[in-house]
Formats: sequence, structure tokens, C-alpha cells
Amino acid sequence: MSRRRIGFWYRLAAVIAKPPLIVLFKRDWRGMEHIPAEGGFLTAVNHNSYLDPLLYAHFQYNTGRVPRFLAKASLFKPFFVGAMMRGTGQIPVIRATTDAAAAYRAAVQAVNDGECVAFYPEGTLTRDPDQWPMTGKTGVARVALLTQAPVIPVAQWGGNEFLPPYAKKPSFLPRKTHRVQAGPPVDLSAYYGKEPSAEVLREVTATIMGAVKNLLAELRGEPAPAELYDPRKAARREREGA
Repeated sequence: MSRRRIGFWYRLAAVIAKPPLIVLFKRDWRGMEHIPAEGGFLTAVNHNSYLDPLLYAHFQYNTGRVPRFLAKASLFKPFFVGAMMRGTGQIPVIRATTDAAAAYRAAVQAVNDGECVAFYPEGTLTRDPDQWPMTGKTGVARVALLTQAPVIPVAQWGGNEFLPPYAKKPSFLPRKTHRVQAGPPVDLSAYYGKEPSAEVLREVTATIMGAVKNLLAELRGEPAPAELYDPRKAARREREGA
């Protein structure tokens, strides 16, 4: 199978989600030509608002290639939401358990079957004070090396202006613009055939996140920081300074 049929559940999700998104957000979407028309691929997207999955899914839905996200297993429990998640082919992840490996096997299978799997490599909303991407987790690197499928870096901005990270109340006015910049595939050919050691996986992840960071700098029109924010290092510095 070269591409996932959009199907009933994804179309239903679009019918429910697109109208309010169109009302709430203007759109500045660039780089759709980099989304492959055929074959399996991955996208790596920055994460700075709880609205990101809906906003990014809207962007990619309009390319004709629907994404499958790795999502918390708890989202699959509510009756209607769970049915929607399963019907649209999202992949449940049980964090911090051995079952998490099953999610990555499912991601590899989906890519090999010609589908798109969308990753938020940061694993959570950014904690960077200026909302730049953080260091990423290595799951996207594992799937990329196993499948050798294209990895499309994607930066988005605007959802965080409507609903900032960890905020409880949205800001409706003025109307916000959802900006997306998708880039060409990240060149990971130097890593193909290498043993996927922890060091190699970290290097691949850093390469992918560097591409996302640079695209976000283009969207924001300002230089990106030289290094990605590392929450573990930040927590260590905070403990040492306490």
C-alpha cells in the first residue's frame, strides 16, 4: 500500500475539527511540496501548544497524506475519542513500560506499509523559555534508521500564541495565524548501515531537531539559539543552584 486511504473516521474528524480551526486561525502554510506524494515517510514536528496535533493534522490532511501520531494510551479509553483515535489509525504509547516498544514496531510497520507517522520528538510541550524546540527523544531516529524512509522536518508557530504552553485560557483576539514550514528530507544517509548505538541515535535525533529548529527560525524571522534547550541539564543546574 503506497498511501493510507483517508477513510470515514479521518473525514469525520475533519468535518468536526476544520470549521472551528478555520474560524480561529488564519493560515500561512509553506513547504507542502516536500510532503511525499507516495510511499512511507516520517515527519518530525516541534511542540509548543496543546492544539498542535489538531493544527498540524489540518495542514497535512490538506496535502492528501494523513498522519498517524504516536499518542498517549489514555486517549484511547474514552468511548467516542477512543473510537476516533483507533479509526484514524493513531498509535497508542504506554510510556515508561516495555509496551512502549510495541508502538515503535507499529510505527515501523506503518512506514513500511507506505504511510506517514508524525513524531513530536520532544515528547512533551517545550519548556524552553523562548519556545524554541528542546532536545529530542530517540524514537524518531530508531524508526528512521530501521525504515530508511524520508524524514520531513516541520516547524509550526501560532497555536502557542492562541494557547501558550501549559496555559489554561486561550487568547482569541486578535485572530492568530497558524504558520507551518515543511522542509526537504533530512539527509541521514551517513548513518545507514551503522549499529544503532545510543550515540548514533542521539546524533541522528540532534540532526533532525537541528533541521526543525532552523525551519522555526525562518518562520519566526529571528536567529535560533546555538544549542537546543535540554530539560535534564536545566533541572540539574537548578538543583545545583538550590
